[in-house]
Amino acid sequence: MLIEFLQSRVSAGQFLAWIIGAAVAITVHEYAHARRALAAGDKTALAAGRVTLNPLSHYDPIGTTLLIVAGFGWAKPVPVNPRNFRRPRTDALWVALWGPLSNVLLAAFLAIFLRLDVLGRYTEAVKFIVLINCVLAVFNLIPIPPLDGSHILSALLPADMARRFDYFYARHGQLVMIAVLFLLFSGFGWKVLMIPIYGLYWVLTGSLF
Repeated sequence: MLIEFLQSRVSAGQFLAWIIGAAVAITVHEYAHARRALAAGDKTALAAGRVTLNPLSHYDPIGTTLLIVAGFGWAKPVPVNPRNFRRPRTDALWVALWGPLSNVLLAAFLAIFLRLDVLGRYTEAVKFIVLINCVLAVFNLIPIPPLDGSHILSALLPADMARRFDYFYARHGQLVMIAVLFLLFSGFGWKVLMIPIYGLYWVLTGSLF
């Protein structure tokens, strides 16, 4: 995104909205993981200082910098120890699910003000922030490690299938992730992914982006 701003392909307002929107979205996302893990009995994230809404605590030197510069990246992963969960499989499901769910809830909250049409000159910026949260929620539901979708699917599968699934991705997960990213950045894959993203945005706001 910084590259596009320097090339005058996006305005200063759009770049600022991207920075604020991305910071809020990933902070809420990672906080939700950490908070739900703590509620499930795991204090690993608490000990690491991740049960906080301070964006700096979730900043990854490589991933978050790439997010700012190139528009694609990641936050610092929340450390979790499933062995501390009271109900390992159920809690693992909810810890993973609360990341994307938190982005949907935040987008839904902001969409209320868009529907009421009370934001004035800030309307376009808030639309952009809602879209960012929709992107983060949908993208993270892809069932490929290290995305949340892989943990959700593993927790939903029968135990034997879950073990085979986890074993497969332990051996081949990086290659699969590279293939998916290549497909997304080739253009066609991204267009397919944007269908549920724009669909979620429309459901929440009642309009198209």
